[in-house]
Amino acid sequence: MQKEAKARIKINELLQNAGWRFFDNKNVKANIVLENNAKINTPLKSHLDKGGNWGVEFGSDFEKTQKGFIDFLLLDDKSFPFVVLEAKSENKDPLDGKEQARRYAQSQNARFIILSNGNLHYFWDLERGNPTVITTFPTYESLKHLESFKPSFSTLSEEKVESDYIVQTQNPNYQKDPRWADETQRADFIKEQDLKFLRPYQLASIYALQNSARKGNDRYLFEMVTGTGKTLVSAGVIKLFLKTGNAKRILFLVDRLELEDQAHKNFKKILHNDFTSVIYKENKDDWRKAEIVVSTVQSLSFDNRYKKLFSPTDFDLIISDEAHRSIGGNSRAVFEYFVGYKLGLTATPKDYLKNIDPQKISEKDPRAWERRQLLDTYTTFGCPSGEPTFRYSLLDGVRDGYLVNPVVADARTEITTELLSEKGYSLMLENEEGAEEEQTFFQKDFERKFFSEKTNQIFCKTFLENALKDPISGEIGKSVIFCVSQNHASKITQTLNQFAAALWPGKYNSDFAVQVTSNIPDTQQFTSNYSNNVLNGHTKWLVGYKSSKTRVCVTVGMMTTGYDCQDIINLCLMRPIFSPTDFIQIKGRGTRKYTFNYKDTDNEQIKAEKETLPNFLISLPTANTLKKNTGKTAESR
Repeated sequence: MQKEAKARIKINELLQNAGWRFFDNKNVKANIVLENNAKINTPLKSHLDKGGNWGVEFGSDFEKTQKGFIDFLLLDDKSFPFVVLEAKSENKDPLDGKEQARRYAQSQNARFIILSNGNLHYFWDLERGNPTVITTFPTYESLKHLESFKPSFSTLSEEKVESDYIVQTQNPNYQKDPRWADETQRADFIKEQDLKFLRPYQLASIYALQNSARKGNDRYLFEMVTGTGKTLVSAGVIKLFLKTGNAKRILFLVDRLELEDQAHKNFKKILHNDFTSVIYKENKDDWRKAEIVVSTVQSLSFDNRYKKLFSPTDFDLIISDEAHRSIGGNSRAVFEYFVGYKLGLTATPKDYLKNIDPQKISEKDPRAWERRQLLDTYTTFGCPSGEPTFRYSLLDGVRDGYLVNPVVADARTEITTELLSEKGYSLMLENEEGAEEEQTFFQKDFERKFFSEKTNQIFCKTFLENALKDPISGEIGKSVIFCVSQNHASKITQTLNQFAAALWPGKYNSDFAVQVTSNIPDTQQFTSNYSNNVLNGHTKWLVGYKSSKTRVCVTVGMMTTGYDCQDIINLCLMRPIFSPTDFIQIKGRGTRKYTFNYKDTDNEQIKAEKETLPNFLISLPTANTLKKNTGKTAESR
């Protein structure tokens, strides 16, 4: 009884916060009825009695009629049944009341159901699929819009989408250009115009969504490995929904500032002829002019800002990039606030953690949190069976020739293994009095206790000895190094530049390595310049070769999710990676294929394919002695 009472108190508060009313006031009537008596039978009609109580007139087959009480019956503005809320005690799963709530709703001619135990809540539109998790109760206004929102699954599923679906927006007359007709010039024409033809697997993802829509589903999940063009696929989906009238405006949610800017620029570049894209925080007063609004989920969730800025009906399609992060925790409230279609994008497969035993990992282990997040993500996007709407893995990309499979160069000591364990690494040390005492070092002690100047020197020396070279110029290939902290990144950057000055006199001027962390001004521009091969100018190794003079970006958490720099060929971990998702994202920075080009002094074209090179991932958490183990791909480790 106590758990049931607590659940009721929480539910009452949630209803009031969403604007539902238990009592009349001067302007409006109450729209919540408690413990309403209901007879479960096919109703002929419903009515209000003289006392203002809601009732239902039933057919004559009373032997099959059951009696029951609806916990909460929410009414519309005409005092007709609108929502059935089935409450359970805190120790019960809200879904236990699903079928009972369905019968109550059918008896009341109500379309919507809320299932709640005070802590966990589900919203269920009986006309549109399964119950989905919500963090706040829907407002009356949002439900009225949802009631009137009539998606056309037929137009969505029947729209013809071909490889030039995006190109038709970029340049609808591209086929009339003589360079297109001339097969010898076609490739250069496509490159010059930057025409975005959809690859076969990208088309397959959109077809999978259409097929799911044909079955009446309005939530979809794409599990696509890093480097396979999820933003381009999103552009195709955006055009599909806007062109078929299934959305008037779309919200694209990301969880990092750099992804916000990157997504907006991509949408603007390839869709601007048909649709307008804006970043919300830069267009707070005129965002309504755009069909595509891009925002970080953090900027909307802070202080529940999304409720003040938007109506639940402002967007008809919500696309969540890196879905398990942008709908996790408090961010889910933003995601579930808006009604309409939902599409989730993730590069992290649920099966990546399939061999993780939840009983053997602690709550502090990132794998435990990520396992829950991934499982919840699949349920949220209508894939409770664990099968996403569409899946395309790293091995699929390598097999089809679109991605490069990384190879690992592994340098570690036994200290590393013990240090990264939950028990830590223990050893005997002398104290100030000269007596020996046992000390244990944990993950947090990495930089402070173990990253001495000598160790950092070994790290940098090992990196320079193992790093792959640029196939054209022969210098160190473009690289990203991930460090423990900003302070550690500063030390590594300085050490690398000292080595570079000694090894290659005159080639660099303390710009071989550059620190790219949030405490450095203009780092967003650094990452962009690195992608465009102009960071600190062009290389001095080969005149006319358009590759960055800076060869290494040293970072901590930047340049992971969504960072696109196709000619990176070395990724170095000088930090422990405890998160499987982070490892997948970091690994993905180097899996994109790339063709290195150079015209020599005789105007002869020299090319080298990145696919002919293994993409080394060098793992250097800590080292006194170094062991190199190559030959295993990062997918198999």
